[in-house]
Amino acid sequence: MDEARPKRHSKPDQAGGPPLDLAALAGLLKVCDLDVVLLDRQGACPGVATSVDEDALIYSITNAFTFRGRFTLPPDWCLFGYVHHTDPSASWCHGVSMDTGMVVTVLPGASSEFVLSAGSRLTLVLIPLSALKQRLSELGLGASLPTIGQYVRLFRPSGDATARRLEQLATRLAQWSRESGPQETSDRLEGASAYVRAHLMAKFSATPDDRPRCSRGRLMHYRILRRAEDFMRLHMHRNVYMQEICNTVGVSERTLRYAFDELLGISPNRYLSMLRLCTANRSLSASDASRNSVKSIALNCGLWDLSKFAGKYRRIFGELPSDTLLRSPPVGIWRM
Repeated sequence: MDEARPKRHSKPDQAGGPPLDLAALAGLLKVCDLDVVLLDRQGACPGVATSVDEDALIYSITNAFTFRGRFTLPPDWCLFGYVHHTDPSASWCHGVSMDTGMVVTVLPGASSEFVLSAGSRLTLVLIPLSALKQRLSELGLGASLPTIGQYVRLFRPSGDATARRLEQLATRLAQWSRESGPQETSDRLEGASAYVRAHLMAKFSATPDDRPRCSRGRLMHYRILRRAEDFMRLHMHRNVYMQEICNTVGVSERTLRYAFDELLGISPNRYLSMLRLCTANRSLSASDASRNSVKSIALNCGLWDLSKFAGKYRRIFGELPSDTLLRSPPVGIWRM
């Protein structure tokens, strides 16, 4: 991991058009690795615009496909996000439904797991831990930082005025990311620093009623999903049977299917297939063609029928596996 160097602002970094490169998408947050698994077979690309405002990294994201993502922030970075639009029936964070107008706080070292539906739009602001401590001190909240690595909070701002203010600031940051950054002194007052302060004030004024709740049944399904997925990842190189997943998780096949259908909208078998393909895409994108082959990478992902693999891969990612391997980017391309 390379530390991002703060700059005033930068030109937008727009990702779009085939082929879809999950390894490049995985480097989206710059300071940590984003693990992406597609949940549909539509090979679409997200729209991503980035800019830098003083010590903050700003991202405006428009997602064109449904996917499951996981990342862990390093111990010196924090994330403050705003959800402009999403489908609450398909989007969630740690099993809790995510809705339009919600905000999310991820503190250093915390692991975040989520699903974003197609058509979701978000603004994300990442700042160093030192900058967060400064903001807290300015607000008189210096002792309010939770334990590092144990904090991911999703909530809806209390009050219409607070909600409008956060939406206004997040929309302004998204606009800057798509353009060239703030130009006038008056604009600077509405920048990332103002958004983070407003976000923190909203977080500390939020009541228990402002935090979305997860039913006992949905929480159980989320735990089942996590354990099943961990097993799939650990044994991806071989045949994986539903019954051994059920035995490991301690549930019936019917319960396992219910959990995947509620949280991912697909069956366990289809998720395993997409997990293999997405893992292969990332491995091919990051590998040296002189040292690795499509065959070895495919076999490591449990994809033994190379002809079928090539066809499925091309339908989703817009190119053959060999093309992805040959255009592997140089080391460090995803870091600022």
